[in-house]
Amino acid sequence: MILGLDFVLVWEVRSRRKRRGKGKNEVTTEEGETVPTEENSRSERKKAQLAQWREKFVQNLESVGLLMEKEETANEKKTIHFLKISAPWDVLVCYAEELCLRAPLQAQPHLDLNTSSRVLSRLCIPNAMMESVPNRPLDYYTCAFRKSKMNRFLGCGDQGTYFTNTQRHRVVYEILARTVYGKRKRAEVGVDRLVNEGAYTAAFPLHELPKYGIHPDELNQRQVLYHYWARWCKWYKYQPLDHIREYFGEKVALYFAWLGFYTAWLLPAAVVGTLIFVSGVMSMGNNTPAKEICSSGVSYRMCPLCKTCQAWNMSEICTMLGYLFDHPGTVFFSVFMSFWAVTFLEYWKRKMATLAHHWDCMDFHEEEERPRPEFAAMAPTMEQNPVTGVKEPYFPEKTRLSRMFTGSMVIIMMLCVVMIFLVTVVMCRGIISVMMFHTGSPVLRTEGQFGTFNVFSAVCVFTVAEMHRTQTQYDNAFIFKVFIFQFVNFYSSPFYVAFFKGRFVGYPSNYGTLFGMRNEDCGPGGCLIELAEQLFIIMVGKQLINNIQEFIIPYVTTHKVSHEPRRWEEDYQLVECEGLFEEYLEMVLQFGFITIFVAAFPLAPLFALLNNWVEIRLDAHKFVCEYRRPVAERAQNIGVWFNILEALSHLSVIANAFLIAFTSDFLPRLLYQYKFDNDLNGYVNFTLAYAPLNYTEYKAFRDNNGSYTLFYWELLAVRLGFIIAFEHVVFFVLRAIDWIVPDVPESLELKIKRERFLAKQALAENQEALLVSRGRGANPETPGTSSPGQ
Repeated sequence: MILGLDFVLVWEVRSRRKRRGKGKNEVTTEEGETVPTEENSRSERKKAQLAQWREKFVQNLESVGLLMEKEETANEKKTIHFLKISAPWDVLVCYAEELCLRAPLQAQPHLDLNTSSRVLSRLCIPNAMMESVPNRPLDYYTCAFRKSKMNRFLGCGDQGTYFTNTQRHRVVYEILARTVYGKRKRAEVGVDRLVNEGAYTAAFPLHELPKYGIHPDELNQRQVLYHYWARWCKWYKYQPLDHIREYFGEKVALYFAWLGFYTAWLLPAAVVGTLIFVSGVMSMGNNTPAKEICSSGVSYRMCPLCKTCQAWNMSEICTMLGYLFDHPGTVFFSVFMSFWAVTFLEYWKRKMATLAHHWDCMDFHEEEERPRPEFAAMAPTMEQNPVTGVKEPYFPEKTRLSRMFTGSMVIIMMLCVVMIFLVTVVMCRGIISVMMFHTGSPVLRTEGQFGTFNVFSAVCVFTVAEMHRTQTQYDNAFIFKVFIFQFVNFYSSPFYVAFFKGRFVGYPSNYGTLFGMRNEDCGPGGCLIELAEQLFIIMVGKQLINNIQEFIIPYVTTHKVSHEPRRWEEDYQLVECEGLFEEYLEMVLQFGFITIFVAAFPLAPLFALLNNWVEIRLDAHKFVCEYRRPVAERAQNIGVWFNILEALSHLSVIANAFLIAFTSDFLPRLLYQYKFDNDLNGYVNFTLAYAPLNYTEYKAFRDNNGSYTLFYWELLAVRLGFIIAFEHVVFFVLRAIDWIVPDVPESLELKIKRERFLAKQALAENQEALLVSRGRGANPETPGTSSPGQ
């Protein structure tokens, strides 16, 4: 009987039976379908192959020293087999040293990592967000585990509790990931590939069992997370990040730390954006162009927007004036959000460094991360690691770069195919807009999300072929490739409306065409109001639908068993956790929307803030209650997602400069005020051109012959000058912020030096030198409880 259960492997065997009266060459499946014997024989050979792989895999696990026990649950349709796995003490010690697990040297006081908590404490203001969470994991000075130095570490006398639950899972998964089940040169290695091949249906560590009717201090980690984090009533409380890290590992904890940090920083952006919107509402009644449009009646008869459309009066757009989102305040808000984005990322770097040190993973990527099992299986040679000095599998850099180049070329070709589809969609929108115009709905006229192009499988194949050494490098390469496609898919429509739609329309009698079709023009209210409508739909409608799906789907996909489930059966019924890619993607895309297009929709940060308050608790509830427990993974940062956020923040500066210069009416109004009338009297009529063919007007700075007026060229010069000035000023301030705010806090640098000193003492080969360093004449203390350097 296994005392400590660390991991579970599951596979299912479906029952099949022959049906009487059928031919000799046919059998019937449980679904009632008839299958020829040849196909059945192939299926049987596949089953035999999978069984052979499982058998060899288990034999190799036993040879390593893992303890295993089988259980099964049977019904009429299938038999579910459970292989329970546990690692004994000697295996844990061996792999703990190989994996460089961190061992405690000296306890230290808990740190208050919440900046807002420290600020409120100094101001003597009660902090409603603070909550005392029981069983907070202790904080230690640590160093890499060494079996030969076991007596130097705290708690080494208790083998049952020395390694945490998460550390045990990590060790067992490392063994499962590198164990061979077939031919090594075919990369038939690891439990993940066995799951992909169908030999196992699931592989997961177990959640902790709930305890009932006990004191809060006796709750286990999962119960603490449920009561103090995953419940909706805790929406305004700080997240217990140390508990999350202790139970789910650093990778998951860093995601929730980033999400909470991002949500907190959205608060000032939401406040400023709301004030900008309110100022637009309050000043709209005093805006001269707005009053001229609403009181114009039939004075301004506008050209039809398509061949079959009717002429329309400008007064019809009085109810959807873009002035709400297009006034001088939006320019200030664009500059503010550019500074906000970069400052947010700079302070997140400080927070990330603090958490990485606090969780003992600051040097994980550079020094401690081991090669991927697939890389080790397919690497042709062994070379010495220049950092650790240990021989590791090696793949030639030139060959890897050539594969990366080939994969990049294929990805670029696929992106070109996506762009072809986008052009096709634009043409289709030109046809559909004719029908949509007659509905009178501005939403239907502007909304047309481009479809998703499924490239996940192709990206995965190319990323595997690039032979990335570590899992972090593999994940970063995969995320970057997929994000490029998702970026094109999600941002193509707003970019089209903001910067391309209505730019190449031409003028009456000389309209621009694409493949014989008239280019699509902006709606009656202008492209900026269309962009604002799209962003409203994305920030409200799409986010609301996503949250409803995330809340409902786990309940739909979770199955119930007929009898009282055992611990492993209960966890098997939960939804498989597929990683953090979708969670990060949703938030990073949101970050792009609220920074790149903020000039068109100042309320975007407010809706993002409201969504994220829900998202944090929704994700927390999924991980604690609805997902199988993921394998705890180490990480020192959020990976390539940070680089993507930086790229989006810089892109937002450029996009907002062009949005204000070419899509907004801010600069035309400003130039008109300077040249003609400070109160903008007659501005609406000044922006219209006369079409003599049909006695209507259209919005353009052209004369009766269709040629651009002098004002147009003056305005173009002002627009280009504004873009250059805007970008240079903003980027200069951003660089100044980057220089002023250090990436690592000064207090953290001191702690790092202190910890390295303690580690050097604890792992000193000369025991006598270690005793001397503790102080002459000091009494020796009990091993495992002493504090080096004191």
